[in-house]
Amino acid sequence: MISHLRLIWHVLGWLWVAVIFYLSLVPSPPQPVNFPSADKIEHALAYCLLMLWFCQVCLQRLSRIRLAVMLITMGIAIEFMQGATGYRTFDYADMLANAAGVMVGWLLAATGMVNIYKFIERYLSSRLGKTKLNQN
Repeated sequence: MISHLRLIWHVLGWLWVAVIFYLSLVPSPPQPVNFPSADKIEHALAYCLLMLWFCQVCLQRLSRIRLAVMLITMGIAIEFMQGATGYRTFDYADMLANAAGVMVGWLLAATGMVNIYKFIERYLSSRLGKTKLNQN
């Protein structure tokens, strides 16, 4: 069951990546908030949470370095794709916001304070253990 949880975690993370690509490349993405620089905060928050999400299953330093490089590269690539669409704009500030979000996510993950994955894993292990005991 725990290996299934890891697979589900990865699938949900990659789904999130797909949503970021979709929202970044559609002509008129939803605008949940509207104030100056709101989009930069949205960029940073999306990449921060994405980095934090994957860091919960990528525990090794090298894995996290690769993940950070991949997400920062993704943010840069999306900006170039937006510039090529003709209906979205290329913005260096968005690249910076994405990269800043990745770094903040990495720092938060390093504290170990936010680890939903471990909580779910422990919870499922204890529930599965109790179920097996009740079956005997």
